[in-house]
Amino acid sequence: MTLHLWLAYTGVIAALIAIPGPSALISMTHGLRFGRKHALATVVGGVLAAMVLMTASALGLGAILAASTTAFTILKVVGAAYLVWLGISAWRDNSHETPVGTPEMEDAPSALRLFRKGFMVGISNPKDLLFFAALFPNFIDASQPHALQFATLAITWAALDFSIMFSYACAGRRLSGLFSNPKRLRMLNRSTGSLFVFAGGALAISAK
Repeated sequence: MTLHLWLAYTGVIAALIAIPGPSALISMTHGLRFGRKHALATVVGGVLAAMVLMTASALGLGAILAASTTAFTILKVVGAAYLVWLGISAWRDNSHETPVGTPEMEDAPSALRLFRKGFMVGISNPKDLLFFAALFPNFIDASQPHALQFATLAITWAALDFSIMFSYACAGRRLSGLFSNPKRLRMLNRSTGSLFVFAGGALAISAK
């Protein structure tokens, strides 16, 4: 892979990753509620989910889903259901009764729980498999060994994904002062829940 091709790839994916989506939303929300340190687990979970989808796509799962409408629909419905469930959970969350305080709150969820939530949000969209399958061939030189090129693309994605999602978490933490009021926090929970329900609904009705 030439430097010029790598720079083009870096620019493209930086713009794509920076577009706000469910992973950015969960990273920002956890940064706001639990602080940057705790939100790291969420961000790492999302990055790992992207790596899993990327690897699965490289191994051919993306092509299988593109060819099988039934398999794609099943995975899409499962992913949409999870996003809707997250939205409903946010609506029902009564944590607004506890003010947003210091970033190292004793009652913050465990790192494993936050990691799992970040991972599940990231893995819930099977369309990413098709996305990676369509993106990577544009930046791989067929005349060169594929493994090293794939590793370069994957590591670059992981580094940018982590940096940008952690920036969302940090931005969320900076906004925490605005939500020290329980009413505002309740409004945030419901707004976040509505966005997740919308994302799940959009995924459910979307075509390939």
